[in-house]
Amino acid sequence: MTSPQFFQFEADFVEALRCVPMSVRLKLDTCGIKLKLSEWNKFGREQRKVLVEMPCQTDEEVQVYREHLQQLVLASTGHLATELTIDPHPEWTNNTAIPSSVLEQARTLSLSLTLDQWSKLNPLKRFALIKLSRSDHENHNFLPALQEFHLD
Repeated sequence: MTSPQFFQFEADFVEALRCVPMSVRLKLDTCGIKLKLSEWNKFGREQRKVLVEMPCQTDEEVQVYREHLQQLVLASTGHLATELTIDPHPEWTNNTAIPSSVLEQARTLSLSLTLDQWSKLNPLKRFALIKLSRSDHENHNFLPALQEFHLD
């Protein structure tokens, strides 16, 4: 198991794991599973903690994570989670181009993000900024994320 990485902008819900943290959301996209918050909330705290800590990087780890998650969802809801197509070249792995959604969201805050800054972020931070720039209900965390990543 790997040590989990949580962001400060997630602090209001990470302690109890009542919402899906970015580190797990990255794993969900990596393994091609759409997990609803209602499904996540049916898991016990220990089950959520395991999903946070389980590795999901190598092909084998991705498959194990996916199977483990599907078994948890099936056991707690009676149905399998929705499967998604896995992007073979997700934007967060590309450190040579800033996604337009990120640039646009930064612009709305009168900020700019340089390619040099983007390229120095790890994939989880790039993933977080992409997700926070696209989600209407979450983009209030976009500025706190930029500040946390020292990009403001």
